[in-house]
Amino acid sequence: MREQDELLTIGRFARLCRLSVKQLRHYDDTGLLPPTRVDPATGYRYYAADRARDALTVALLRELDVPLAVIAATLAGDEPDRARLLRAERDRVAERIIRDRARLELLERLADGGGLPGYEVAADREPERRLAVVRAVTGPAELGERVGECVGRLLARLDGVPWRPPLWGLFPLDLGEGMRIAVGAEAPPLPAGPEAPERLVLPGGPVLAVVHHGSYAQLPLAYHALLAAVHERGLRPVPPVREAYLVGPGEAPAEEWMTRLVVRVEERVEGGS
Repeated sequence: MREQDELLTIGRFARLCRLSVKQLRHYDDTGLLPPTRVDPATGYRYYAADRARDALTVALLRELDVPLAVIAATLAGDEPDRARLLRAERDRVAERIIRDRARLELLERLADGGGLPGYEVAADREPERRLAVVRAVTGPAELGERVGECVGRLLARLDGVPWRPPLWGLFPLDLGEGMRIAVGAEAPPLPAGPEAPERLVLPGGPVLAVVHHGSYAQLPLAYHALLAAVHERGLRPVPPVREAYLVGPGEAPAEEWMTRLVVRVEERVEGGS
């Protein structure tokens, strides 16, 4: 009885650590925070006072919405491991905030405009374009970062080469994990070598196009208008979708950026896909 008297009941320990009894039972069941002793006759859980620090850490990290698996690894790790895990979690939250801020901007634009903003989608003809391109493989969450990296790589390889603006982004119709993207510019052929950009010919022909004014986070609004127009006119979009960066970072504030979206189109074959 002496050992048990020195332990805290689950109720007292819960109050001490700002957790509920239900939470402590759950953390025991998952192996995150087992009690110091379980009475074999009654099943009552008892906790040593020196477990309070771990319990308070769990309470704090759960309040910050840190996943249980990360909390368990943090408790089990040494100081460098704990710092590394918490930095990684900080970066995950920062990325989520960036995505949420982009969603907020979209919703604000929709709300301020009373619905989907109006875009003028125009039928046009594009000339054939011969581009120097660099490629990347990415998922939707990293798309903006990968495009920026491609721009940097391309400009470095075109240093001193008389290329013609604008830069072009090339994307599949369907965004998904493992998608292949490219960034290119119209430039003369360069000598062959490991650093030479790939050559790509973009076919000319009939297109639908729309110009978007604003940040890249709001581009989905322009894509909505463009692709809706493609289908409403009974056409078939031909990938890749092209983004021409007419005004971009370093040239104007984000609200003044200008991006032209272009998709080559064909008549839809009756009964086709």
